[in-house]
Amino acid sequence: MASSYPPLAERELKNTICLFDVDGTLTPARRDATPEVLDILSRLRQKCAIGFVGGSDLVKQQEQIGNPAGGVDVTTLFDFCFAENGLTAYKLGEKLESNSFIKWLGEDKYKELVRFILHYIADLDIPIKRGTFVEFRNGMINVSPIGRNASNEERQEFERFDKTAGVRREFVNKLRERFGDLGLTFSIGGQISFDVFPTGWDKTYCLQHLEAEAKKPGGVEYTTIHFFGDKTMAGGNDYEIFTDSRTIGHTVTGPNDTIAELKSLFGL
Repeated sequence: MASSYPPLAERELKNTICLFDVDGTLTPARRDATPEVLDILSRLRQKCAIGFVGGSDLVKQQEQIGNPAGGVDVTTLFDFCFAENGLTAYKLGEKLESNSFIKWLGEDKYKELVRFILHYIADLDIPIKRGTFVEFRNGMINVSPIGRNASNEERQEFERFDKTAGVRREFVNKLRERFGDLGLTFSIGGQISFDVFPTGWDKTYCLQHLEAEAKKPGGVEYTTIHFFGDKTMAGGNDYEIFTDSRTIGHTVTGPNDTIAELKSLFGL
Protein backbone atom coordinates (compact mmCIF):
# COMPACT_ATOMS: atom_id res chain seq x y z
CA MET A 1 0.00 0.00 0.00
CA ALA A 2 2.75 2.49 0.95
CA SER A 3 4.43 2.10 -2.44
CA SER A 4 1.45 3.78 -4.15
CA TYR A 5 2.24 7.07 -2.40
CA PRO A 6 5.12 9.49 -3.00
CA PRO A 7 8.05 9.15 -0.57
CA LEU A 8 7.61 11.36 2.48
CA ALA A 9 10.29 13.81 1.36
CA GLU A 10 8.59 14.21 -2.03
CA ARG A 11 5.02 14.96 -0.95
CA GLU A 12 3.53 18.21 -2.24
CA LEU A 13 3.29 19.46 1.38
CA LYS A 14 6.32 17.58 2.63
CA ASN A 15 6.70 19.49 5.92
CA THR A 16 3.03 18.99 6.84
CA ILE A 17 1.48 16.06 8.67
CA CYS A 18 -2.14 15.47 9.67
CA LEU A 19 -2.72 13.46 12.84
CA PHE A 20 -6.12 12.01 13.70
CA ASP A 21 -7.77 10.72 16.82
CA VAL A 22 -9.65 7.49 16.03
CA ASP A 23 -12.91 7.14 18.02
CA GLY A 24 -15.29 9.98 17.22
CA THR A 25 -12.94 11.42 14.58
CA LEU A 26 -12.17 8.78 11.95
CA THR A 27 -14.82 6.34 13.17
CA PRO A 28 -17.93 6.43 15.33
CA ALA A 29 -16.93 5.28 18.84
CA ARG A 30 -15.75 1.65 18.65
CA ARG A 31 -17.25 1.27 15.15
CA ASP A 32 -15.74 0.84 11.70
CA ALA A 33 -14.28 3.47 9.40
CA THR A 34 -16.48 4.14 6.37
CA PRO A 35 -15.34 3.93 2.72
CA GLU A 36 -15.68 7.72 2.54
CA VAL A 37 -13.19 8.24 5.38
CA LEU A 38 -10.74 5.72 3.91
CA ASP A 39 -11.00 7.40 0.52
CA ILE A 40 -10.28 10.92 1.74
CA LEU A 41 -7.34 9.69 3.85
CA SER A 42 -5.90 8.02 0.77
CA ARG A 43 -6.25 11.24 -1.25
CA LEU A 44 -4.79 13.35 1.56
CA ARG A 45 -1.81 11.00 1.78
CA GLN A 46 -0.87 11.91 -1.77
CA LYS A 47 -0.33 15.51 -0.58
CA CYS A 48 1.15 15.20 2.91
CA ALA A 49 2.03 12.71 5.62
CA ILE A 50 -0.83 11.28 7.68
CA GLY A 51 -1.00 9.43 10.97
CA PHE A 52 -3.40 8.38 13.70
CA VAL A 53 -2.87 8.77 17.43
CA GLY A 54 -5.18 6.72 19.61
CA GLY A 55 -5.28 5.61 23.22
CA SER A 56 -6.29 2.05 22.33
CA ASP A 57 -3.89 -0.69 21.32
CA LEU A 58 -3.09 -1.53 17.71
CA VAL A 59 -5.46 -4.51 17.70
CA LYS A 60 -8.48 -2.23 18.13
CA GLN A 61 -7.26 0.20 15.45
CA GLN A 62 -6.82 -2.74 13.11
CA GLU A 63 -10.42 -3.77 13.81
CA GLN A 64 -11.79 -0.28 13.23
CA ILE A 65 -9.70 0.85 10.25
CA GLY A 66 -7.65 -2.00 8.78
CA ASN A 67 -10.40 -4.60 8.65
CA PRO A 68 -12.98 -2.28 6.99
CA ALA A 69 -10.31 -1.35 4.42
CA GLY A 70 -10.32 -4.93 3.19
CA GLY A 71 -8.41 -6.66 5.95
CA VAL A 72 -5.12 -4.89 5.23
CA ASP A 73 -2.53 -4.11 7.89
CA VAL A 74 -3.55 -0.76 9.41
CA THR A 75 0.12 0.29 9.53
CA THR A 76 0.11 0.38 5.71
CA LEU A 77 -2.80 2.84 5.58
CA PHE A 78 -0.93 5.63 7.39
CA ASP A 79 2.62 6.93 7.27
CA PHE A 80 2.72 7.03 11.08
CA CYS A 81 0.68 4.89 13.47
CA PHE A 82 0.66 5.92 17.12
CA ALA A 83 -1.21 3.35 19.18
CA GLU A 84 -1.47 3.88 22.94
CA ASN A 85 -0.64 7.56 22.41
CA GLY A 86 2.61 6.66 20.68
CA LEU A 87 3.97 4.19 23.24
CA THR A 88 3.55 1.73 20.37
CA ALA A 89 4.56 3.45 17.13
CA TYR A 90 5.12 2.61 13.48
CA LYS A 91 6.57 4.50 10.54
CA LEU A 92 5.76 3.14 7.09
CA GLY A 93 4.97 -0.22 8.65
CA GLU A 94 8.20 -0.46 10.64
CA LYS A 95 8.04 -0.51 14.45
CA LEU A 96 9.65 2.40 16.34
CA GLU A 97 10.98 2.45 19.90
CA SER A 98 8.34 1.72 22.58
CA ASN A 99 7.90 2.20 26.33
CA SER A 100 5.89 0.62 29.19
CA PHE A 101 3.58 1.96 31.90
CA ILE A 102 4.16 -0.94 34.29
CA LYS A 103 7.93 -0.52 34.05
CA TRP A 104 7.57 3.17 34.88
CA LEU A 105 5.11 2.82 37.79
CA GLY A 106 6.25 -0.42 39.42
CA GLU A 107 4.20 -3.48 40.36
CA ASP A 108 3.43 -2.52 43.99
CA LYS A 109 2.06 0.94 43.16
CA TYR A 110 0.15 -0.51 40.22
CA LYS A 111 -1.57 -3.09 42.45
CA GLU A 112 -2.52 -0.43 44.98
CA LEU A 113 -4.05 1.69 42.22
CA VAL A 114 -6.04 -1.20 40.73
CA ARG A 115 -7.32 -2.35 44.14
CA PHE A 116 -8.71 1.13 44.82
CA ILE A 117 -10.33 1.28 41.35
CA LEU A 118 -12.03 -2.11 41.66
CA HIS A 119 -13.33 -1.36 45.18
CA TYR A 120 -14.69 1.97 43.97
CA ILE A 121 -16.47 0.37 40.99
CA ALA A 122 -17.92 -2.36 43.22
CA ASP A 123 -19.61 0.30 45.35
CA LEU A 124 -20.92 2.38 42.43
CA ASP A 125 -24.70 2.51 42.03
CA ILE A 126 -25.11 2.82 38.26
CA PRO A 127 -27.72 1.38 35.84
CA ILE A 128 -25.58 -1.49 34.50
CA LYS A 129 -22.24 -3.25 34.97
CA ARG A 130 -20.90 -5.71 32.44
CA GLY A 131 -17.20 -6.65 32.57
CA THR A 132 -13.56 -5.73 31.90
CA PHE A 133 -13.53 -2.75 34.23
CA VAL A 134 -9.75 -2.28 34.03
CA GLU A 135 -7.96 -2.90 30.75
CA PHE A 136 -4.17 -2.96 30.96
CA ARG A 137 -2.34 -1.50 27.99
CA ASN A 138 1.33 -0.94 27.25
CA GLY A 139 1.28 2.77 28.11
CA MET A 140 -1.73 3.14 30.41
CA ILE A 141 -4.76 1.54 31.96
CA ASN A 142 -8.27 2.17 30.71
CA VAL A 143 -10.97 2.26 33.40
CA SER A 144 -14.67 1.76 32.64
CA PRO A 145 -17.32 1.98 35.39
CA ILE A 146 -19.77 -0.15 33.37
CA GLY A 147 -17.16 -2.39 31.75
CA ARG A 148 -15.79 -2.50 28.22
CA ASN A 149 -17.94 -5.56 27.41
CA ALA A 150 -21.03 -3.35 27.22
CA SER A 151 -22.94 -3.42 23.93
CA ASN A 152 -23.06 -0.39 21.63
CA GLU A 153 -26.58 0.38 22.85
CA GLU A 154 -25.47 0.15 26.48
CA ARG A 155 -22.48 2.39 25.75
CA GLN A 156 -24.73 5.06 24.26
CA GLU A 157 -27.15 4.81 27.18
CA PHE A 158 -24.32 5.22 29.72
CA GLU A 159 -22.84 8.17 27.83
CA ARG A 160 -26.20 9.97 28.05
CA PHE A 161 -26.51 9.04 31.74
CA ASP A 162 -22.95 10.16 32.54
CA LYS A 163 -23.44 13.61 31.01
CA THR A 164 -25.88 14.31 33.84
CA ALA A 165 -24.60 12.04 36.61
CA GLY A 166 -20.91 12.82 36.16
CA VAL A 167 -19.84 9.32 37.22
CA ARG A 168 -16.51 9.41 35.42
CA ARG A 169 -15.79 12.99 36.46
CA GLU A 170 -16.31 12.17 40.16
CA PHE A 171 -14.32 8.94 39.83
CA VAL A 172 -11.38 10.84 38.35
CA ASN A 173 -11.57 13.45 41.12
CA LYS A 174 -11.33 10.70 43.77
CA LEU A 175 -8.31 9.17 42.03
CA ARG A 176 -6.56 12.54 41.85
CA GLU A 177 -7.11 12.99 45.59
CA ARG A 178 -5.86 9.50 46.47
CA PHE A 179 -2.97 9.11 44.00
CA GLY A 180 -1.97 12.72 43.36
CA ASP A 181 1.63 11.99 44.33
CA LEU A 182 2.27 9.36 41.63
CA GLY A 183 2.64 11.72 38.70
CA LEU A 184 -0.37 10.32 36.88
CA THR A 185 -2.85 11.95 34.51
CA PHE A 186 -6.52 10.91 34.43
CA SER A 187 -8.18 11.69 31.10
CA ILE A 188 -11.85 11.13 30.19
CA GLY A 189 -12.45 9.97 26.62
CA GLY A 190 -14.87 7.96 24.52
CA GLN A 191 -18.30 6.97 25.79
CA ILE A 192 -17.73 4.79 28.85
CA SER A 193 -14.19 5.08 30.19
CA PHE A 194 -11.16 7.15 31.13
CA ASP A 195 -7.41 6.62 30.77
CA VAL A 196 -4.74 6.63 33.48
CA PHE A 197 -1.14 7.22 32.41
CA PRO A 198 2.08 8.96 33.49
CA THR A 199 1.89 12.73 33.12
CA GLY A 200 3.33 13.62 29.74
CA TRP A 201 2.28 10.27 28.27
CA ASP A 202 -0.89 11.77 26.80
CA LYS A 203 -1.27 12.12 23.03
CA THR A 204 1.56 14.66 22.94
CA TYR A 205 3.88 11.69 23.56
CA CYS A 206 3.67 10.87 19.84
CA LEU A 207 5.18 14.23 18.90
CA GLN A 208 8.62 13.14 20.08
CA HIS A 209 8.61 10.54 17.31
CA LEU A 210 7.96 13.28 14.75
CA GLU A 211 10.67 15.49 16.22
CA ALA A 212 13.11 12.58 15.95
CA GLU A 213 12.39 12.31 12.23
CA ALA A 214 14.13 15.62 11.51
CA LYS A 215 17.35 14.26 13.02
CA LYS A 216 17.47 11.12 10.91
CA PRO A 217 19.46 10.97 7.65
CA GLY A 218 17.05 12.04 4.92
CA GLY A 219 14.36 12.64 7.52
CA VAL A 220 11.60 15.22 7.21
CA GLU A 221 11.09 18.11 9.63
CA TYR A 222 7.36 18.52 10.25
CA THR A 223 6.87 22.24 10.78
CA THR A 224 3.07 22.08 10.36
CA ILE A 225 1.25 19.48 12.44
CA HIS A 226 -2.54 19.42 12.15
CA PHE A 227 -4.43 17.45 14.79
CA PHE A 228 -8.10 16.47 14.45
CA GLY A 229 -10.05 15.23 17.48
CA ASP A 230 -13.47 15.25 19.11
CA LYS A 231 -12.56 15.26 22.84
CA THR A 232 -10.62 18.53 22.74
CA MET A 233 -12.19 20.17 25.79
CA ALA A 234 -10.30 20.39 29.11
CA GLY A 235 -10.36 16.90 30.65
CA GLY A 236 -10.86 15.21 27.29
CA ASN A 237 -8.19 12.86 26.00
CA ASP A 238 -7.47 15.06 22.94
CA TYR A 239 -7.03 18.25 24.98
CA GLU A 240 -3.26 18.15 25.55
CA ILE A 241 -2.27 17.61 21.92
CA PHE A 242 -5.04 19.94 20.70
CA THR A 243 -3.67 22.82 22.79
CA ASP A 244 0.04 21.99 22.35
CA SER A 245 2.05 24.84 20.82
CA ARG A 246 3.49 22.45 18.23
CA THR A 247 0.13 21.60 16.71
CA ILE A 248 -2.76 23.28 14.90
CA GLY A 249 -5.86 21.86 16.59
CA HIS A 250 -9.18 21.13 14.89
CA THR A 251 -12.27 20.09 16.85
CA VAL A 252 -14.59 17.76 14.94
CA THR A 253 -17.94 16.23 15.83
CA GLY A 254 -17.54 12.95 13.96
CA PRO A 255 -16.18 11.31 10.79
CA ASN A 256 -18.37 13.34 8.43
CA ASP A 257 -17.16 16.56 10.03
CA THR A 258 -13.56 15.36 9.65
CA ILE A 259 -14.17 14.77 5.94
CA ALA A 260 -15.65 18.26 5.57
CA GLU A 261 -12.66 19.84 7.37
CA LEU A 262 -10.16 18.03 5.14
CA LYS A 263 -12.02 19.05 1.99
CA SER A 264 -12.03 22.66 3.13
CA LEU A 265 -8.39 22.78 4.26
CA PHE A 266 -6.77 20.79 1.46
CA GLY A 267 -9.15 21.16 -1.47
CA LEU A 268 -9.82 17.42 -1.65
